Amino acid sequence: MTTTQPTEFPVASTLLKAPAAGQQQRSADPEVRQTVEAVINDIAERGDAAVADYSAKFDSWSPERFRLSAEEIEEIVARVPDQVIEDITFAQAQVRRFATRQLESLTDFEIETLPGVHLGQKNVPIRAAAAYVPGGRYPLLASAHMTIVTAKVAGVERVVAATPPIKGEIPDATIAAMHLAGADEILLLGGVQAVAALAIGTESIAPVDLIAGPGNAYVAEAKRQLFGRVGIDLLAGPTEILIIADDQADPYLVAVDLLSQAEHGPDSPAILITTSEDIARSVLEHIDRILPGMPTKDFAEPAWRDHGAIHVVADLADAWRLGDHYAAEHVQVLTAEPRRALTDLHHYGALFLGEGTCVSYGDKVIGTNHVLPTRGAARYTGGLWVGKYLRTVTYQEVTDPASSALLGEVCGRASRAERFEGHARSGDVRAAKFGSSTYDWDPGRP
Repeated sequence: MTTTQPTEFPVASTLLKAPAAGQQQRSADPEVRQTVEAVINDIAERGDAAVADYSAKFDSWSPERFRLSAEEIEEIVARVPDQVIEDITFAQAQVRRFATRQLESLTDFEIETLPGVHLGQKNVPIRAAAAYVPGGRYPLLASAHMTIVTAKVAGVERVVAATPPIKGEIPDATIAAMHLAGADEILLLGGVQAVAALAIGTESIAPVDLIAGPGNAYVAEAKRQLFGRVGIDLLAGPTEILIIADDQADPYLVAVDLLSQAEHGPDSPAILITTSEDIARSVLEHIDRILPGMPTKDFAEPAWRDHGAIHVVADLADAWRLGDHYAAEHVQVLTAEPRRALTDLHHYGALFLGEGTCVSYGDKVIGTNHVLPTRGAARYTGGLWVGKYLRTVTYQEVTDPASSALLGEVCGRASRAERFEGHARSGDVRAAKFGSSTYDWDPGRP
């Protein structure tokens, strides 16, 4: 074991593995960026024809239409085993319950700041949202719970769900999850072509106001390029796990949980910060024993090899500081007093406190949302939640003439200080109409 003091970290630590790759946001690969741009431009020009071409090219899927009918959905759901349906229903109930409580925490209000001056705030749901549910090798049907259920709880009228076929086949469980979550439309369509069609609109696909949900590098780049034309939840990179552990932690459990997230992909960081060198060494031994037999070894092994890290720090104060430096998507706290993280840790997408919970619960069943910030974005944003589907808007009304006159006088002076004469005159006319001020800049006024 070698002791080093890496300059990129704010505290000294002992590394038992190379530090994980840089966590900060990185620009898209030029090839990815150019490919996505070309697809978006083509779909904007040719509409459905272009969408069909790219679906055939990338997903080997060429249906007459991409939107599933009610009859098709019913047939697909009927093919899903009862236990899978029960588990989907259970998970969605947890998500719905938590999202409902989030919604209840957002209250409309109105206050009177001066006599007759009424200012208010309303939380208004967006009209149409798209939920992108990844497919490919590992269909993430839980993403249907997180995006669709949360949108419907927020009150979104039209939720369109899209997912790609898997090697030309229909992902039955994902379609069932979308349907049970309350999707108003289901598209068997994936990748850049799905995101572009939903953002721009085609002859058969009406555009939406916001697109949410994770995806690969091409999907993320499509969301980035289309942001502004359509709203997005966030730009997510490879999933991350960071575990903070003291000498009371179970090293076997730590090892299992690190590898549980490494299997997401070969570029998924898995990081341990611990105050115990014994725990660190034991975790390494367990990983070396578990990893060779993992069915998902082809993803988990390169992820651990290239993006895994173990840091031994002097105390928990250093652990919190180093954890804040990473600003990881998922932070699991396995210490004697895990709830200390609620006050001592600041930068994270989601916290998992104590050995009774884990990141996998958050990914699949516990009810909090799993669409979370990555690559250090937790420093300035949280993850997807019911409020993302709401627009917080304000309104104003002045019913007291004296208050309008007062505001008009102040507005006139403040606007002229900024050389905004038009704004000043809007204040002047009200100061004159409702008060004792003289309105004389336009002698022709009746």
